Amino acid sequence: MAELLIKGADVVVTMDDAQRELKGADIVVRDGVVADVGAGLATTGDIIDAAGCVVTPGLINTHHHLFQTMTRAVPAAQDAALFGWLQTLYPIWSRLGPEHLFTSTQIGLAELALSGCSMTSDHLYLFPNGGRLDDTIEAAREVGLRFHATRGSMSIGESKGGLPPDALVEDEAAILEDCIRVVDAFHDPKTGAMTRVALAPCSPFSVSRELMRETAVLARDKGVMLHTHLAENDEDIAFSQSAFGCRPGQYAEELGWVGDDVWHAHCVKLDRDEIDLFAHTRTGVAHCPCSNCRLGSGIAPVIDMQAAGVPVGLGVDGSASNDAGNLISEARQAMLLQRVAHGGDAFSARAALELATRGGAEVLGRAQECGQIARGFRADIAIWDVSGVESAGSWDPAALVLAGPTRVRDLLVEGRGIVRDGQVRSFDLPGAIQQQNKMVRQLLA
Repeated sequence: MAELLIKGADVVVTMDDAQRELKGADIVVRDGVVADVGAGLATTGDIIDAAGCVVTPGLINTHHHLFQTMTRAVPAAQDAALFGWLQTLYPIWSRLGPEHLFTSTQIGLAELALSGCSMTSDHLYLFPNGGRLDDTIEAAREVGLRFHATRGSMSIGESKGGLPPDALVEDEAAILEDCIRVVDAFHDPKTGAMTRVALAPCSPFSVSRELMRETAVLARDKGVMLHTHLAENDEDIAFSQSAFGCRPGQYAEELGWVGDDVWHAHCVKLDRDEIDLFAHTRTGVAHCPCSNCRLGSGIAPVIDMQAAGVPVGLGVDGSASNDAGNLISEARQAMLLQRVAHGGDAFSARAALELATRGGAEVLGRAQECGQIARGFRADIAIWDVSGVESAGSWDPAALVLAGPTRVRDLLVEGRGIVRDGQVRSFDLPGAIQQQNKMVRQLLA
């Protein structure tokens, strides 16, 4: 029986149902699960000294496009809004292949891990030159983060009125066939699963009505979740009203895309009726504040959604629209934007941390096992060193998003050390960085 003791943390921010913050506390981890939390605990196993540290649940990222770490800060896309940004990047993405998907996933996951993230979803919706979802799942297994891979798709190209070039779209029958293959091959429904699969047509403007509906039927037959982009900006709303004669929320409802097995990315432009729809159906939202700022999409109505009862988690989105994949920084940005929109007392530092932990666990269907440090929960734990300059003078070290480090000291996933002493230990990160930069030079050439 493998056992580990995290000893003497300055504060353990449990995010449990009682919202306990325990000073001078210890955590016993046994076989990948939190066995006990409290003071004066002992172990016969290894010990991690957490003096001078704040300990939180591992952060949870509900929306990403990991392949986009291959296309950060592309000059022609730096100052574009969503649709123009996509049209600039599609031709570059069409030149990617399996090795690009594998390496960019490693890089993106390492970046997330260093920011305290223990579980992430990934929305992969293009498969050029033989690339497959398998490439990203293999990379995630090497890195060691808990991984929700989503089999995305695009089927309506420019010749049929869609946004993506025809070279990047797939036949719809082939899409559904591959969805069945990857769910059967990789989805693990058990408690503690390291890999799950969801089905995720890219967006209502890149797939047909029929594919949206058939994907929802297939996902429910297979018992997996559904994910897509929705109501991201004003262009998105205008497209929906022009093409479908209704708002995005109505379109989603008509096609079976609401329910506690569905989560939508962005939802910046949801109106009151759509918020109420998502609340009573328990449809989740992945809030991506930095990406929404970068693309000028707007400020998502997070406070209104939460007040209505919509499950909301945090997402960094792709590194071509965020540039960074730092989840603790994303939590800070979420807090700041809600204060800009609603006032300085509208959204606390702890509310932002809850969005990045418990909120994400609920959105991804893992609320009974992740997002808290409590007995019986998975040992996904972030240890933050608050003895450095970032926290010097802080009266409240648990308020990490106000005055704290943006890089984790240690990160455990299922009790295994992925980051130790500020360095990724699970795979050769310097080698992967070298490989990715080589690939980017080839793309530039």
